[in-house]
Amino acid sequence: MSFLKKLMVTAAFSAAMFVNAAYAENVKIALVVKSLGNGFFDAANKGAEEAAKELGGVDIIYTGPTKATAEAQIEVINSLIAQKVDAIAISANDADALVPALKKAMDRGITVISWDSGVAPEGRQLHLNPSDTNLIGETIIKLAADYLPEGGDVAILSASSTATNQNAWIDAAKKVLPEKFPKINLVATVYGDDDSAKSTDEAKGLLKSYPNLKAIIAPTTVGVVAAAQVVTDQGLIGKVNVTGLALPSEFKKFIDNGASQAVALWNPIDLGYSAVYLAHDLAVKKEEAKPGATLSIGRVGKVTLDDTNSAAMAPPFKFDKSNIEEFSKIY
Repeated sequence: MSFLKKLMVTAAFSAAMFVNAAYAENVKIALVVKSLGNGFFDAANKGAEEAAKELGGVDIIYTGPTKATAEAQIEVINSLIAQKVDAIAISANDADALVPALKKAMDRGITVISWDSGVAPEGRQLHLNPSDTNLIGETIIKLAADYLPEGGDVAILSASSTATNQNAWIDAAKKVLPEKFPKINLVATVYGDDDSAKSTDEAKGLLKSYPNLKAIIAPTTVGVVAAAQVVTDQGLIGKVNVTGLALPSEFKKFIDNGASQAVALWNPIDLGYSAVYLAHDLAVKKEEAKPGATLSIGRVGKVTLDDTNSAAMAPPFKFDKSNIEEFSKIY
């Protein structure tokens, strides 16, 4: 064999070894949450790990700040860029503030999607809503109205004032009030920043400011637990109904003691699973996120992107005394 042929064979062998080594390394997908220590996001991580196992060759980096702020999430994003992850799937504390950091990630070749709480379109490739925004807005009001046949005053205890998903749901709720729930009077919207202590203080403030309050609606798993605990502690069970979006495992005791009649939620395990599935297919299979595209979310089904490259996973599901025991054992 001539020297030239030997050189070509050696070069080809080396190239093959390089390619095999590159593919041997697992794909790194970062599941970035609003804050750590939140049961909803811990459940989402279970789904993320399930998707990773099913897809194969995927490592999940479950991360987020200890406080639900945009500034803290930006630090997390910059760290992930430095780690050279393949994809970032983020539930945003602020739709706009994260855009520059996420743009930097995309410029470095990192796939970026948002899920649960969205990022502005210029800061991500697609967004996965847990459910349809208008349907969630109507559902959270209906959860209160169903147990107030005569109507009455209700208040909303939200997460942060900049949380994209919370604001969209509240806007949708306000729109359906006059037509579908004319007897329901929304007296206030306050913000607990997905912090248990602050949410508790805000719930106490609502009860003090509005003595005729009939229901507190908290479309946040942190806020709804805090409000139900306040109603329980103040001996207001049967007078003030707490409802909203809750994890069955965290909220069962408040359905049992009567502080709440019913709550709703989508499955956060499915949400984390679906987010990782989408991030993987964009990063590895090079699926294109564009309006009208239909993308797989594995065992959960398929989603079709709208003109903002957003899609909804599934409708919310109601939990009450008839089923809370069963679902509290699942998530």
